[in-house]
Amino acid sequence: MSISALVRPRPVHRAADLLAAYLPGSLYFSSPRGTLLADGVHARVRAGGGAQALAAAEALDAAATAGVPEPVVAGAVGFNPAAETGLVVPSVVRRADAPAGVRAPEAESGTSWTITPRPESARYAESVRRALELIGRGDLRKVVLARGLELTADAPVWVPALLARLVRADPAAYAFAVDVTAPGDPAPRTLVGASPELLVSRRGATVVANPLAGSAPRSGDDALDRERVARLRESAKDLGEHAHTAAQVAEVLGRFCADLDVPSGPEVIGTPTMWHLSTRITGRLADPTDPVCSALGLAEALHPTPAVCGVPAPGALAAITDLEPQARGYYAGMVGWTGLDGDGEWAVTIRSAEVCDRTVRLFAGAGIVAGSDPAAELAETGAKFRTLLRALGVEDMA
Repeated sequence: MSISALVRPRPVHRAADLLAAYLPGSLYFSSPRGTLLADGVHARVRAGGGAQALAAAEALDAAATAGVPEPVVAGAVGFNPAAETGLVVPSVVRRADAPAGVRAPEAESGTSWTITPRPESARYAESVRRALELIGRGDLRKVVLARGLELTADAPVWVPALLARLVRADPAAYAFAVDVTAPGDPAPRTLVGASPELLVSRRGATVVANPLAGSAPRSGDDALDRERVARLRESAKDLGEHAHTAAQVAEVLGRFCADLDVPSGPEVIGTPTMWHLSTRITGRLADPTDPVCSALGLAEALHPTPAVCGVPAPGALAAITDLEPQARGYYAGMVGWTGLDGDGEWAVTIRSAEVCDRTVRLFAGAGIVAGSDPAAELAETGAKFRTLLRALGVEDMA
């Protein structure tokens, strides 16, 4: 028998099958580019001070030497790049080429929930007013302020069903479920969500980023939504907020790219719950072999963007620390994967939640700039909560 006859063909998976196979502790990531499901941990990626890309490159090389087939680094990085991380080289990775089209289970009926806002609505509005004072003094041009909801169910939350509902509701989203269990957690903790925002992707020498900033709630009424889209396209406040973000993303990618294409103005994209100003930026890397030009290296250079932090970044970070009552954890961080060749995808962890046993903790943020209205920003965060609340069957609780 020849050696070639002993080589098994590569398994072919369907995206819907990979979604159905997800279990807590696995790592799931899907996008319009494809679906990845990973199980087991071959190695953990440890790096301090935000030096994730080089540590990931070393871990991938070591895994390839150890015989791991087509190794990837996958997982999540928190809002503070030097703090929470959950990056691993999985033992087994399965892929499919298309997003999952699967019938999702209905939200659990009869579940009883309690909800605790963090902070209360009045305190969040006061934080927006304080941020506007900083902007008025010239200390900041933009800061993104988030508020949280903590939901507690009368029974453990089944993450696979929640993930399936999120994928079903928006197949074009960057959907994910990542084990982020930390010491002291009473049960496994999962970061799960369906983000509309691509931080960066890389395929060969081609990179793409798609920052979103400037938003309006989706109403479900066609005529009203057309009006909201038209107002969003003409809103000086939203266009200014978006310009801050797109310019920063283009400036960072420009450090690594020989060519960069930045559209002259944003488009409007829609999710099931929101309208967003969107700019799709593409580039060609000057040196794709440099580890800092891997998908993770580029994501690390971009994170956190003004879409989740502010301008200038140091002042915005200080304001977020001062004005937000609790740490964001993995909210507004990044989630995704990078392969041995440097290719990969990383999304911004918005429209996300951390699920631990019966508790679901979620955040939503709004960009505060000159002209922002506290009541409107509060309403915007409420609309952004709807993605997760709808999947949980508690949409009216925001």
